[in-house]
Amino acid sequence: MAVDCLFCEMAAGRITVDRLYDTSEIFAVRDINPRAPIHILVIPKRHIAMVSDLGSDDGNLLADMFVAASEIARSQGLHKSGYRCAFNVGADAGQSVFHIHMHVLGGQKLGPEA
Repeated sequence: MAVDCLFCEMAAGRITVDRLYDTSEIFAVRDINPRAPIHILVIPKRHIAMVSDLGSDDGNLLADMFVAASEIARSQGLHKSGYRCAFNVGADAGQSVFHIHMHVLGGQKLGPEA
């Protein structure tokens, strides 16, 4: 766990959040500043600051994150109309919490990125 990491505090249960999905490795919550009608964050419980810090041993974690995104999309009714999965890597890309997390967005037609 990293010091002063919002997502580590959530993972440890020191900040109470409504978890939409929860396993031993990851959890998911609604984004507090949504960019779409449905905007959910899939967050690993282990602290990894940025996608660029992932190693070859992290493949299962990423697979688990995408499985979670798929299950969340289905539970939110997005699986037929479509949804976006995105990672922001670094400040210039809009990463504001330096603990990797996947954005799952949908519920409306999404335009192109950047």
